[in-house]
Amino acid sequence: MASRLVQKHTDLWVYQLAFDSAMEIYQLSKRFPVEERYSLTDQIRRSSRSVCANLAEAWRKRRYEAAFIAKLTECEAEAAETQTWIDFAVKCHYLPEDIGIIHRQKYDQILGMLVNLIKNASDWSLPKN
Repeated sequence: MASRLVQKHTDLWVYQLAFDSAMEIYQLSKRFPVEERYSLTDQIRRSSRSVCANLAEAWRKRRYEAAFIAKLTECEAEAAETQTWIDFAVKCHYLPEDIGIIHRQKYDQILGMLVNLIKNASDWSLPKN
């Protein structure tokens, strides 16, 4: 069982990929125009970081499978939102299209990993005492 190898949420590959992606988005968004500071820049940073934060919360809620799945579903939503902001950044010419494609694909990979976690939630859930 894979969950025995994972001691904390930061050991999850999906967390590591999401964290690295959020940091890359942070660096890329530094180049967005000042007028986007409180809209696109803020939104893309918040949604990308939220994937990681919700994963941390999900990990701590594994004792209750439904709560675990609910938090993972929030991670999915935040990852999809991040993809939307990436699309806006490309369309507004704040990100080159090739960079947008790379980051969109990273979030496709994150979404796939999250779906697998949800499908196998019982393997990751803690036993109730």
